[in-house]
Formats: sequence, structure tokens, C-alpha cells
Amino acid sequence: MSELSKIIDSLEVKFFKLSKRIENLEQLNENLSNELKNLKQTTQLENEHIISLNNELESLKITNSLLGSEEYKKETKLKINSLIREIDYCIAQLSE
Repeated sequence: MSELSKIIDSLEVKFFKLSKRIENLEQLNENLSNELKNLKQTTQLENEHIISLNNELESLKITNSLLGSEEYKKETKLKINSLIREIDYCIAQLSE
């Protein structure tokens, strides 16, 4: 009977250790999940900021070329031609 008692005590100790380890791993998992969520939000905000800055840069290039700068003149002409094609397409769609 004493041997059985030792085995049960040993199993209780092992169970307690495993239980604690599971709790620790669950807490770690929760912390990592929260960190991942925060990093995804930060990445999304940074991507939106980059897109906004790229749009602003494009607008500045067009403005600069309209003010007489030769540097972005070709890009501006291409953009204007693209806009004219879009307008022509819209007019054609409305005419149908």
C-alpha cells in the first residue's frame, strides 16, 4: 500500500507541474496573440500612410510639371492622357 501511495503522490506532483506548464503556455500564447494583433494594426497603419505619401508625391510631381518643371513633364502628359481616355470611356458609356 505504501508503494501505491508513493506512485499516487508522484502522479499528483507531475499533474500539478503539467497543469502549471499549461497555464504558462496559455498565457504566453495569449500574449503573443495580442502582440501579433498589435503588429498587424501597426503594419496596416504604416501601409495606409505609405499609400497616402505616394499619392501626395504623385500630386506634387504633377503640380511641379504644371509649373514648368521639365523633370516630370512626360509623366504628367501620360497621366493627363490616361484621364482623358477614362473620360472618353465614361462619355461613351453614357451615350449608349
